[in-house]
Amino acid sequence: LIVESALLLSVGITSNSFKMRHGAAGPRLNNNQLYKFSYMTEVLLDSTRGPKENPTGYRISSNVDVHLVWRDPSSKGDQLIQLAISDVKLEPASARPEKNNVLHGSTTASIMGKSNLAALTKPFLLHLKNGKAKAFYSYWTEPATIRNLKRGLASLLQVQLKSGKVLENDVSGRCTVAYKVDQHRVTRTKLLETCKTAETGFTMHSQVLGVSRKSSSVTVFTFEDGFIRSAVAEETHTRRFHLQFPLRQTLTLVGTEAGPLEAAGKDANGVVKSVDGKLAAVGIMLEKVKSQCKGCPSLFEHWQALRKQLEPDRLSSATAPRSFLALIQSIRKASKDEILKVLKDASKSSLPQVVDAVTSSQTAASLDAMLEFLNFTDAKGLVLQERFLYACGFASHPDERMLQALLDILKGKIGSTDIKESVVIIMGALVHKLCQKGACNSPAVMQAKHLILNGPDSSQVESEVQMYLLALKNSMLREAIPIFTKYAESEVGALSTIALTALQRYDVSLLTDEVKRTVSRVYHQNRRIYEKNVRAAAADVILSSNPSYTEVKNLLLSIGHLPHEMNKYMLSKIQDILRFQLPASKVIQEAMKDMISHNYDRFSKIGSSSAFSGFMAQSADLTSTYSLDILYSGSGILRRSNMNIFGASNGAMLHGLQVAIEAQGLESLIAATPDEGEEGLESFAGMSALLFDIQLRPVTFFKGYSDLMSKMFSMTGEPMNVVKGLILLSDHSEVIHLQSGLRASAEFQGGLAIDISGGMEISLWYRESKTSVNNRAALVVTGNVTVDLDFMRAGVEVSFETEASLDFITTVQFSEYPFLVCMQMDKATFPVSDYVTKYEGLPSGKSVTLRRGRKQLVPGSEFPLHQENSNMCKKVFDSRNHETLTEGSN
Repeated sequence: LIVESALLLSVGITSNSFKMRHGAAGPRLNNNQLYKFSYMTEVLLDSTRGPKENPTGYRISSNVDVHLVWRDPSSKGDQLIQLAISDVKLEPASARPEKNNVLHGSTTASIMGKSNLAALTKPFLLHLKNGKAKAFYSYWTEPATIRNLKRGLASLLQVQLKSGKVLENDVSGRCTVAYKVDQHRVTRTKLLETCKTAETGFTMHSQVLGVSRKSSSVTVFTFEDGFIRSAVAEETHTRRFHLQFPLRQTLTLVGTEAGPLEAAGKDANGVVKSVDGKLAAVGIMLEKVKSQCKGCPSLFEHWQALRKQLEPDRLSSATAPRSFLALIQSIRKASKDEILKVLKDASKSSLPQVVDAVTSSQTAASLDAMLEFLNFTDAKGLVLQERFLYACGFASHPDERMLQALLDILKGKIGSTDIKESVVIIMGALVHKLCQKGACNSPAVMQAKHLILNGPDSSQVESEVQMYLLALKNSMLREAIPIFTKYAESEVGALSTIALTALQRYDVSLLTDEVKRTVSRVYHQNRRIYEKNVRAAAADVILSSNPSYTEVKNLLLSIGHLPHEMNKYMLSKIQDILRFQLPASKVIQEAMKDMISHNYDRFSKIGSSSAFSGFMAQSADLTSTYSLDILYSGSGILRRSNMNIFGASNGAMLHGLQVAIEAQGLESLIAATPDEGEEGLESFAGMSALLFDIQLRPVTFFKGYSDLMSKMFSMTGEPMNVVKGLILLSDHSEVIHLQSGLRASAEFQGGLAIDISGGMEISLWYRESKTSVNNRAALVVTGNVTVDLDFMRAGVEVSFETEASLDFITTVQFSEYPFLVCMQMDKATFPVSDYVTKYEGLPSGKSVTLRRGRKQLVPGSEFPLHQENSNMCKKVFDSRNHETLTEGSN
């Protein structure tokens, strides 16, 4: 026998598996033996940012008696086991002073309640077959929380004695589990990202704005006499915003003694009925627990408390997005009638903000309420209708029903042409988000795709073609690339520009040689003459699409043969790429080794147009950059101004903001000659915005000579609003099924109050023009994790708040050439605060809350641009001071 055992052990070590009891696949209990264990599970919740002190959480410890109830005579690995919990203790998971201990002075019975404690200590059964949980038996009459705790203990007995990956059902869900066997120790690694549960939650698909998740679960088993001697499970979950909650679960054999005899029976079900007819197979997976909020205010009561914080004058304060996020949480629990009551009660000034909150809630009830409240046939309701549409576009997790609602609106009568354009443009954004979720072939998405893909060629009206192209730009559909390629060569400059900027958004691998040849034809005007801003957009596509040596060399050779200001723009663009070390910089450096491409004559062109990029902020989590491109006509009047802000995180890029101002056909005001390809253009100025990867409907300052003249004489200098409102920037909700049977709820939200406006002024008397882009924003980001056991609650919350403003002003004096241009990008002093709050509470109302945080003022600054701009600004301000002194002396 000794020799046989030694041989079996050596074979087991060699094959990386071990056999117990003549080839057992799982642990086996001895008949007539009671196994006495000590059991403990604890969970800690804390923020990894800053010093680790006083983590919140609790520990449950007890004794557990385990014995064999029944074994299938024909299959020794088929066992029915009884588990009985006793001597339950509840205590804080970490040492703390009495004043911070919510459990101080309380007994387990007083905390849990006698009925809960009785239910927890009532024995239950586990049916194991070859180490796998085949059935879990408990009582439907006991609270779900109690059943879940029992499931957590039962799952700890599930183990196989052979290395390999398998699918298992346990308290965490249906998961892929990897086993590694090493002599008398087994390591079970649960791949938590594979676990399938009934509670799915929701998240954003943006890698920059979404919530990164990292989880691990490892259990180490040791064995004695064929059964478990110890099991130690360590599970850790880390979420963005520095939230971490480790869990530990241990089961340790204390001793054995004589126990009940094995019951006789043909099958497990029959034996279960003989033990207790009230026992039922309730499933091993964690059960959903209905949360009850005692004393929570109704939606209307919550609204009454928050309404003042959502007035327009509060939008630049952090109280607005904070109240916005709180209102969303209440709306998500409300019915349609409750939501309509709030919409009808809101004042005219606060109603747009309420529309933002209701739409951003993204529940069936909130969408129904908005569709009933808004009347799209009424042109006077444009502001509320557009706020609804923009909130749909920024939706964190839209569903097909939201897209279908927009399709239905489009089929009906729409009172405003602007709203019709916004419906179609936002439809493209929803198509993109639904395709990201894997719903690209759903009926609503297919219908919307057919509409926008066929839209450009279905109309001869320029504004409608533009509308469909902007929708396709938002959709990012691969099928749209040939459409953009076709319209890149359009005779209408606005359509060419949209098509080219849309192509620039695609991954370079999707841009075929045919696409690149088309863009190159536009830039080099091989077939027709194009406007400067179209050619500049084509150059941007070429330089951002892994250009070849030949493409770059041809771009360099074109400098010197372009209109004056475009020569300067292209030089500045090349120099900016080199200075900022953008991807194209290496091939540009290579091409510049050729003296024909790179010489003094080519690189000494004068002008005022420019391109510049720089860093706004850099941290371990996020890098934010900005770029400012400005192109003038030869007469000194603005042709295109483009401000961009990008965010990069987790290897992904987010186009946070783009504000573009375009003007054309203004040369007649100063009796100047238009540049080549721009003769006869209609007088026009307008602005378009792209916000968090969503293209919004462009706005027009004026169109046509008569409109221009009337606007010039009525200009107040006040900027025109482009987008204003509250945006749900980040949105994540999940229920995490912990190994111990506890449920952790994780909620992460980011709210942004934003006001973007822009304006353009022209003074013929002073021969000066001024364009401005004003950005005002307040940001609140919160993240919290809560573990709620009905009879005890613990959680941690992190929050971040800031208020900021960013102004971009361009002043041009065109009384002489080269004209003077001064660009200013100013950031005002702004506050930043962040907090960590830890809390524990009991149903009795007793609670402990610990909060620490910091506030600081970040000094304002003017973002650095190139030295040439600084020199020009000095001249502009000097000339202004001179004119002021002259007027004063007169």
